[in-house]
Amino acid sequence: MSGPLPEISAEQRQTLEQFRKQMSDVLVDTHDDYFLLRWLRARKWNLEAAEKMLRASLKTRAMWNVDNIEKWDVPKALKEYLPYGLIGYDNEGSPVLVCPFYNFDIWGMMHCVTRFEFQKYLVLLIERFMKSAYEQSLKHGWKARQLVVFFDMQDVNLKQYAWRPAAECVISSVKQYEANFPELLKMCYIINAPKLFSVAFNIVKKFLDENTTSKIVIYKTGVDKWQQQLFSHVDPKDFPKAWGGQLVDKHGDPQCKSLMVWGGKLPEDLFIDQSTQQSDKDFTETQVAKGDKLKLHFKVNGDKLEEPAQSQLLSWEFRTIDYDIKFGIYSVDEKTGEKRSEIPLGTVYSNEMDEVGFITTRPNTTYTVVFDNSASYLRSKKLHYWVDLTTEEEEGITELTHQMDSTQIVAKQQ
Repeated sequence: MSGPLPEISAEQRQTLEQFRKQMSDVLVDTHDDYFLLRWLRARKWNLEAAEKMLRASLKTRAMWNVDNIEKWDVPKALKEYLPYGLIGYDNEGSPVLVCPFYNFDIWGMMHCVTRFEFQKYLVLLIERFMKSAYEQSLKHGWKARQLVVFFDMQDVNLKQYAWRPAAECVISSVKQYEANFPELLKMCYIINAPKLFSVAFNIVKKFLDENTTSKIVIYKTGVDKWQQQLFSHVDPKDFPKAWGGQLVDKHGDPQCKSLMVWGGKLPEDLFIDQSTQQSDKDFTETQVAKGDKLKLHFKVNGDKLEEPAQSQLLSWEFRTIDYDIKFGIYSVDEKTGEKRSEIPLGTVYSNEMDEVGFITTRPNTTYTVVFDNSASYLRSKKLHYWVDLTTEEEEGITELTHQMDSTQIVAKQQ
């Protein structure tokens, strides 16, 4: 397959041809020159970096089973309650996506599907949009292979994102998008942003490429200046009347609900038992015997991580069945022998709610995570846990939940 290609210099053409040779062992017919160009641009024409990025993405695609993703039986909650609609095309043929984001019940969604399922469905949708964009490019040229996205944030309940699973879902999805769909966004309009939406966005954009953020424009509630920019490349006749265009659906609805998935509050009969669902964390189950302790050791060396550099974090998530347990973390500096209490040993009621957290680590230090049941002389404790060294994504998740929680407090005081 060979689709339209933007003009590039002779030197860039040579780099593109070299890139194809280096990737020849994994490329298929659908990987045309424009596809390869996206990865080179994302890595500023650095061949080594582009190859590393693309190979990693191809492995991720295999994990999602993208080649057969249309055969997946998508959960009803995703098909019927994730708001979006492909509403026509701009004047260069690019698909235009409209999302009434205020109708997205992320709290309900995370009670109906796993984060893995949610992200897999986003991949399925993006693949569909990309297919539509490719077909458009055959008629309109290569610029049609990018997407125009429109979010209405009117009255969005930011409090939902103070809930950790929601924050995890947002940041993880952003990272998946950046790693696997470079140079796909043409323009993103976010309108009716709540007063303190910028607080959340400033956290999320840490995980976005600068080129991506340069294409995102945000307008506060009550501001309609976005219309001039949007309608400079999207015909108002092809855009819903509710947002300043002229389009209504077959029922005369200015919001064009019949042309999109409108979302809404998830019914409880779609809720599932999350404890039985798959997780991207490799949990371990064990018994901490009465009067005993479980100790887990993690050594952080002094080597730098691969680019981009990120701080290593010691992260954990665990729960106990029926009874509480004592939990704590201490560290020993490999060079000085200094011992520190990172998390003082204390009782956590992990039988009532999952215990989740992280600490930033220091190089050349060994950390010991302790699950302490030594004070219990009568019963063992059943423990379901995951503890590992991670990167700053976890920090971003915690920052987002904290900031959104603080946002609600400030908003109530105003």
